[in-house]
Amino acid sequence: MDKIIIYQIFTRLFGNTETTNVPNGTREENGCGKMSAFTPEVLQEIRKMGFTHVWYTGLLEHATQTDYPEYGIGKNHPAIVKGKAGSPYAIRDYYDIDPDLADDIPNRMAEFEDLVARTHQAGLKMIIDFVPNHVARQYYSDAKPDKTVDLGANDDTRTTFSPNNNFYYIPGQVFAPSFDLNAGEKAYHEFPAKVTGNDCFSAQPGKDDWYETVKLNYGVDYLNGRQTHFEPVPDTWYKMRDILLFWASKNIDGFRCDMAEMVPVEFWAWAIHAVKQACPDVQFIAEIYNPDQYRNYLQNGKFDFLYDKVGLYDTLRNIVCNRQPAQAITGCWQTVGDIQEQMLYFLENHDEQRIASSFFAGDPEKALPALVVMAAMHKNPVMIYFGQELGEKGMDAEGFSGWNGRTTIFDYWSVESLRNWYNRGKINTVLLTAEQKTLRDFYIRLLTLCNTSDAIREGKFFDLMYVNPHSRFFNPDKQYAFLRYAGNELLLIAANFDESDADVGIFLPAAAFDYFETDETKITSAKNLLTGEETPAEITRDSCYSVRLEKTGACIIRYR
Repeated sequence: MDKIIIYQIFTRLFGNTETTNVPNGTREENGCGKMSAFTPEVLQEIRKMGFTHVWYTGLLEHATQTDYPEYGIGKNHPAIVKGKAGSPYAIRDYYDIDPDLADDIPNRMAEFEDLVARTHQAGLKMIIDFVPNHVARQYYSDAKPDKTVDLGANDDTRTTFSPNNNFYYIPGQVFAPSFDLNAGEKAYHEFPAKVTGNDCFSAQPGKDDWYETVKLNYGVDYLNGRQTHFEPVPDTWYKMRDILLFWASKNIDGFRCDMAEMVPVEFWAWAIHAVKQACPDVQFIAEIYNPDQYRNYLQNGKFDFLYDKVGLYDTLRNIVCNRQPAQAITGCWQTVGDIQEQMLYFLENHDEQRIASSFFAGDPEKALPALVVMAAMHKNPVMIYFGQELGEKGMDAEGFSGWNGRTTIFDYWSVESLRNWYNRGKINTVLLTAEQKTLRDFYIRLLTLCNTSDAIREGKFFDLMYVNPHSRFFNPDKQYAFLRYAGNELLLIAANFDESDADVGIFLPAAAFDYFETDETKITSAKNLLTGEETPAEITRDSCYSVRLEKTGACIIRYR
């Protein structure tokens, strides 16, 4: 089985060839990427880069300031839409595809189905978002199946909580956030106010709240000690299960579930079981940030994978930024050792700042040792955010998304590094800088190794840090080393987070060879798989192996 390597792509930005880039620009001014940009050639190139899955972020119809009245799609009030393009996590219609992404808007679902087919034909699997905790304030589905009742249509709005309601309410109060919603006749009006998506039980959310969204009610009475009302099964459960089944029937391969821990684990157990009965191979990835809930959502909630954000991501970022020693990686993986293979590793995604931004490392090469550790340390999935392999800096002030080191998810924009690689569909490196080409080649070599090396894909792991304390040969503040083994392949992997070259001596204990049940005297060849250079093949148990590590570099030495 392949090691899962996900390429997360913010769909609206990919393939946009416009260069205007007016801050707060409209779709007409700045352009918008389409599903059709993912041609067979583009998808085949993504597959050749070493990816096994594509997560198309932002496919479902969400609130936007772009109007489509001629297609029967209602307007969204601009006061409750973040940015001209809107947040892809303020879903307007769970049963529809965002019209911005279609060439022929009335046929947008058919275009989505074609994208699913093209993705599979390229040998890739397809992940889409499921946003279960909240919806856009003006949620309304005009594409729902016959006899499907819309969320909130039958709610009793006179009460804050009812097990039969889809939303929570603040009876007798008008929605009146602490910022301007446009005065006079053009003001946005909501009465009674609905509870805001980040569990803000106030009619006056602030700008830092998820004010563009409303919280869904899964039968938890938050204002009365979080009492649960799960029997009989709440109406929201049935509606959200049906939405999952609708998209699973489109032959997708997985859901990335937004803020999964804000939804009761009991719902997930019930809904995931139902989906897997119908579509056994569909996988579920949970965005979760509370380590105390990891095992609960895996074992009881039945998720396949969880984000490893507050663990490995935070640790690697701190090491790259000189806030933690490299040896902290050991304690990090040990805390999730029993669920290791279900943790999803990443260094970038749509929520996090770009590595190359001045808010993170300021240089994409400084994170290469972290990338090697992330990709090669265990069997579990890894994820790359589009443009990461090009050193995208995310340092544009696009509009609603300001100068913050993130690539916007709220604005119409064109990302130069991606635009140059896409090259109007030619999908080549002609327009890339020499530095971008070098970085991209490194990513491709590493990601390809993840599934061509048996040791990385499915091998055993042995952490070498406990036998390599601080010495004149090894600095555990700046270096991290481990072994992987499978079949006749032994890998020594070492990462150097220092900004100086280092000649290190890595102690290889007899216990490692005993654990792998391998005889080091039979090794006949050795090669650094990242450079292609042959290296000395002779290694001895309970001795040091010398290797030169370039600044912010790494080696993967294969012994056969």
